Amino acid sequence: MRRSARIGGMALVWIVLLGVVCWSVLAVYFGDLPLAWRGFAAAGAGCLLLGALLLRPWKRRLPAFSAIFGLLLVWWFALEPSNSRDWQPDVAILPSAEIEGDRITLRNIRNCEYTSETEYTVAHYDKTVLLSELRAVDLFLVYWGSPLIAHTMLSFQFGEDDFVCISIETRKTVGEEYSALRGFFRQYELTYVLADERDLVRLRTNFRNEDVYLYRLAFNPEVAGAVFLEYLRQINRLFERPQWYNALLSNCTTSIRGHARPYTRDARIDWRMLVNGYVDEMAYERGMLDIRLPFTELKRLSLINPRAKALDNAADFSLRIRDGLPVPGV
Repeated sequence: MRRSARIGGMALVWIVLLGVVCWSVLAVYFGDLPLAWRGFAAAGAGCLLLGALLLRPWKRRLPAFSAIFGLLLVWWFALEPSNSRDWQPDVAILPSAEIEGDRITLRNIRNCEYTSETEYTVAHYDKTVLLSELRAVDLFLVYWGSPLIAHTMLSFQFGEDDFVCISIETRKTVGEEYSALRGFFRQYELTYVLADERDLVRLRTNFRNEDVYLYRLAFNPEVAGAVFLEYLRQINRLFERPQWYNALLSNCTTSIRGHARPYTRDARIDWRMLVNGYVDEMAYERGMLDIRLPFTELKRLSLINPRAKALDNAADFSLRIRDGLPVPGV
């Protein structure tokens, strides 16, 4: 029994160590090095770490491995994000907010005019909202491929017909494409796109042809207001100081949880926050959506693509994509 436990323990240690080697190789390969050097540098890092694990006597292995990995971590954490790159036009201008008690002025709300997914005219505007007029918070779930993974966005409604949508995204440079793998390795700066729904939502329904679901959330004005202010504080922090995007720790869904956690009773970790194509199911189970309908029926009703395509750039786009959607408690 003890021998089996020892073998199992050693196997686990080797799995962890080899996982560290794999992470290190990828971190160096995707790191901030000239492209021509990356393959050689990554291979060199892998060879050094593996070589350390083969040293004799065995007591020298872990100190040597730790020293090499420690140096890699020093380099890794020295990589600095930047607000000064050749950004794609749609993310070149950062939003900000001026918070004066109940009165909030939002700067650089994006409202691009699209002719295709990649052809658009960038436009921004400012507006002032009153926090006391916050009426609703809604969740968008966007599927672009696998049903396991989705992009999440929150939209905040002020008064009867004023909506502000926020999408947590990677801030890409000109010609840069998103890679889920690269998203783990300090390749993208983090950005909060503050935008009109005719931009953020219509881009996905009408031009990318992604499946977009809109869920009305159970509304608590105190919690909703606090979460909105948390979003704005992070927007201002990013305006002043850039941060790295991380596909695991600071993505579109885990960041929502981070903003809501101080103000909600049920912000516990759930596997569906990572495999976030099922985050609507999680929200339903926690009573955040309208539970008077079976979940499958609620999801069917929440697909907004047909009406968004019919509305196109209508001035009342935000109101009409919500027509007939179930509202918790109403």
